[in-house]
Amino acid sequence: MSKTTLLFRDDPYAKTAEATVVGLSDDGGIILDRTIFYAQGGGQPGDIGWMMLPGGQEIAIANAVYGPDRSTIAHVPAAEGRLPAIGDTVGLRLDWDVRHARMRVHTALHLLSVALPFPVTGGAIGDGEGRLDFDIPDAGLDKDEIGVKLNEMIAQDAPVSERWITDEELLANPGLVKTMSVKPPMGSGTVRLVEIAGLDLQPCGGTHVKSTGEIGAVAITAIEKKGRQNRRVRIALA
Repeated sequence: MSKTTLLFRDDPYAKTAEATVVGLSDDGGIILDRTIFYAQGGGQPGDIGWMMLPGGQEIAIANAVYGPDRSTIAHVPAAEGRLPAIGDTVGLRLDWDVRHARMRVHTALHLLSVALPFPVTGGAIGDGEGRLDFDIPDAGLDKDEIGVKLNEMIAQDAPVSERWITDEELLANPGLVKTMSVKPPMGSGTVRLVEIAGLDLQPCGGTHVKSTGEIGAVAITAIEKKGRQNRRVRIALA
């Protein structure tokens, strides 16, 4: 089976597309030759939306997940029912409000890792909120102070871009990797870096906004103790 082309990598703002069905997974997932649906991974949920079948019937898509070798993406229907046939051309439509909120949160979490320059032990992105876990020797964190730093960076309206480096370049620059629990995917020869101009540069496969100003105001909603040296910092879009 051919690989799924990841249209969301080239254009995270694409809301609609057409694709061809190339397979069906054992659990009813619909595998396409290309997709705008981000597949669950790296703390970011899989996209939701709709798929238009031949004849005009539209089915809801509840998730998008990678196949076993991560070369294909299966689109998981929200309910049992009619599935397209292999070879069918289908239309895709994202739930854009959900995706865009996740893009804003994901980019804000990159900035949070700048405001708190400590090793990241975990993270998750929700719909309008998210969190990062930090390995912090000293637990003296101030919500208001962190919030001011974060929103000052957002207000810079710094452009967000991506570029690719080789596996060897990443190995030669280990400081680019902030996450302790999730390592960037290597083995294909290249690794995607997301750069927030003048502020941050790190490996990431997620979807992001074009500039920090698009994030909007963010609040630090909680700082939770998860261990002797582990603190969970939660944010939410204002």
